[in-house]
Amino acid sequence: MTPSATTSRRRRPSLLLFTAFTIALVASQIPNAAAGENDVDFRGIVRDARNLTFENPSLRRAYYALQSWKHAIFSDPFNFTANWTGADVCSYGGVFCAPSPSNASVRVVAGIDLNHGDIAGYLPDELGLLTDLALFHINSNRFCGVVPDTFKKLKVLFELDLSNNRFVGGFPKVVLSLPSLKFLDLRFNDFEGGVPTQIFDKELDALFLNDNRFRFGIPANLGNSPVSVLVLANNNLGGCIPASIGKMGKTLNELILMNDNLTGCLPPQIGMLKELTVFDVSFNNLQGPLPAEISRMRSLEQLDVAHNRLTGVVPATVCQLPRLENFTYSFNYFTGEAPQCSRFGGGSVADGKQNCIPSKSNQRSAKECASDDAKPSVSAYLQVFADC
Repeated sequence: MTPSATTSRRRRPSLLLFTAFTIALVASQIPNAAAGENDVDFRGIVRDARNLTFENPSLRRAYYALQSWKHAIFSDPFNFTANWTGADVCSYGGVFCAPSPSNASVRVVAGIDLNHGDIAGYLPDELGLLTDLALFHINSNRFCGVVPDTFKKLKVLFELDLSNNRFVGGFPKVVLSLPSLKFLDLRFNDFEGGVPTQIFDKELDALFLNDNRFRFGIPANLGNSPVSVLVLANNNLGGCIPASIGKMGKTLNELILMNDNLTGCLPPQIGMLKELTVFDVSFNNLQGPLPAEISRMRSLEQLDVAHNRLTGVVPATVCQLPRLENFTYSFNYFTGEAPQCSRFGGGSVADGKQNCIPSKSNQRSAKECASDDAKPSVSAYLQVFADC
């Protein structure tokens, strides 16, 4: 037996031991990988990595994660991931590297952007290995399933955009454990159930939950949120707008609650939203008058209360808001409007059709204006004095 053969045989056990140790170490961070509960051949990915050289351990772990994800992709019609081969993960399509915040001499995977890829697949647990990830954008694809619990390891994740995919299940509560998250976009999926109260206690800047299947009302602690943009439209939330909304006056710029099956009255606390530029509560079942406090919303540019059951007179103070450009109050049961509203113009637009205003054209019929829909319920008025 030659010396080289002897040396080779002596080295093999240690190499196998190292591979086994690597698999065990990484798999311990990914429960499903260790249990073999998904279709990713994680052990094979680790074995293939033995023949590759990586800049640092972080990029090796990123290789494990991205190769696992590639195995979980069923269709990639635009070949976004076609070059996801080899050790240079920083050259992979849609993958962006940057210096590590803790060591500028070490490169790490800091961002993933696969927006508009029309990619079909799911998110494997191994993505939890991307612990340096600050940005994760995969909107407008066909990813399905649920958001893995291993995302809780993404402690520096700042932006998470999962919009316009096919995710299902309840609200992905794993996002509540992300300490650095500022931007969350879950719109246009099939998430269902209730919106957790904890989401409004997070230090988010923007929250998009529209076009899902959320129900069971807007949590009463809504006003705790410091977001500048909040979109909950096109769900089936029901219930009323919490009075705590007034606490968002210093930060909220845009609020869109259209088509959410909301009931009750508009709370007078909305008058405290001094920085709000867009307020859309159209296509709901809101009742009662427009609160006089709207006159305090001096930054308002777009106001849409159309397709509700609002009654009373449209006050001059609303139509005279200094920055108001578009005011839509059609398809309600208003019985009058201030003269200033009929002269609404100068580059601005007011739409008050299909109400019950006698002096205005294109209004509802007398029968509609005498119907029960034109009469707000007692419970709607009582909600004005209750914290919804």
